[in-house]
Amino acid sequence: MNNDIQFQIECLSTELTTMLMDEYGWDMKHALDELYSSETYKRLNDPESGLYYESAVYVFSYLKNEIETGIVK
Repeated sequence: MNNDIQFQIECLSTELTTMLMDEYGWDMKHALDELYSSETYKRLNDPESGLYYESAVYVFSYLKNEIETGIVK
């Protein structure tokens, strides 16, 4: 994975963590644990998926659905 892609993933991760904290009232540790253990995060780290190129709001919709339903779309 090149540095540009890694940087985009790290930026998205920061935004997603903040969004999780705002949406669910979680502290940072809980939000990071949820993010890093999710299937959405696994896909985000796969350059072939192209998910790293999407907006934080778009990726958050997948993450939120996964957290609330247990289903990854």
